[in-house]
This record gives sequence, structure tokens and C-alpha cells, in this order.
Amino acid sequence: MAFDYKKEYKEFYLPKDRPELVRIPKMNFIAVRGNGDPNEEGGAYKEAIGLLYGIAFTIKMSKKGSHEIEGYFDYVVPPLEGFWWQKGIRGFDYTRKEDFCWISVIRLPDFVTEADFDWAVAEAGAKKKTDFSKVEFLTLEEGLCVQCMHIGPFDEEPATVDKMDRYLLENGYENDFSDDRLHHEIYLSDARRVAPEKWRTVIRHPVKKMI
Repeated sequence: MAFDYKKEYKEFYLPKDRPELVRIPKMNFIAVRGNGDPNEEGGAYKEAIGLLYGIAFTIKMSKKGSHEIEGYFDYVVPPLEGFWWQKGIRGFDYTRKEDFCWISVIRLPDFVTEADFDWAVAEAGAKKKTDFSKVEFLTLEEGLCVQCMHIGPFDEEPATVDKMDRYLLENGYENDFSDDRLHHEIYLSDARRVAPEKWRTVIRHPVKKMI
């Protein structure tokens, strides 16, 4: 049976719908950076998702080709994730989606090296006749965070964020946003097949102990 990161690492992908602290270790990702409204048809965000999955499935299906990845095991491609911010403001203004900056990512198995990643970019480009130059190999260690499962449309996320902020205040922690520590979302529902009121999104924020 294929290794499923969501099932094997439930503490990272399947939190409860109440806030909790979690320490996130170093992980490697396929990443594409951009800005603008993620709902724009034919926009940069939709393009980024296509690029991410093009590389993700090239690596997953490498077992059927001539490129051998040392330590490879069969796995389910992890869910789409995103790091989000808006320049010049603290927090989010959900009414100004055109001002969103983002890094869209998909987690890589630990056995994938940068050399394997570079092979996948070249292989996908040759087979799909697509420019994958925007895609990068990204390593992040988020460290101490608060996270919570949000159920419902994205525009209703502020209510879940408020719940997370209250939890931090009650327990002696505070948000610790910076250029390297960002609002993080993990998308567990297929928006094409699931009604918005049932969408499941992990919301994760970097935190630190209050001084």
C-alpha cells in the first residue's frame, strides 16, 4: 500500500477543529512563488498549481522509467499547501485578494534530492513541452506553530484565526510572523467535488512564547 503522509503524520495534516500547538520539522517542497487573486481564471495561481502537480507526478511515476531515485518507495502525493501574506499589513484583508502574495507548495518525500528534483524539472519540461523554470526546490523548518482545522469557505477563515489568537493569548503565546514565518494553509478537500461548506483547510501560524 502506498505511503500516505496525511495518515502517517496526522499531527501535521489532520488536527482537530480546535487550536493546538505543534512543532513542525524541516521539510522539502516543490514550490512556485507568485502574487494576485487565486480565484482568477487563467491567473498565476492556477498556473502554479499545474506546474506543481506536473513535477509531483513526474517524481512519483519515476519508478516506471529509467531514472532510479535512491530510497524510493511508493507514496500518495501529499496535499497542496500555501504560504500567504500581503505587503505592508499585519494579518489578512480577505477583501483584497488581488494583493495576495503566495508560495504554493507540495511536500516532497525525504528521499528526493535536489539532483532528483532537477531531473524531474527537465523530464517534465521535455515530455509536456511546458516551461517549468518557475518551480523551485524549497526547504523550510516552521518550528513552533499553532494550527486548527477550518471547515467551510476560505472567506470564513477569520473566525478560525480569531479562535487561534484567543487560544494563544490564554496560554501565554503570540503570533511570530516574519518574512520567513508566514500564514500557512493545507488544502484537504477537492474544491471541484466538495461543497464549500464542507471544505477542510488546515490553518497554521508561527508562534513564540510571550516574554
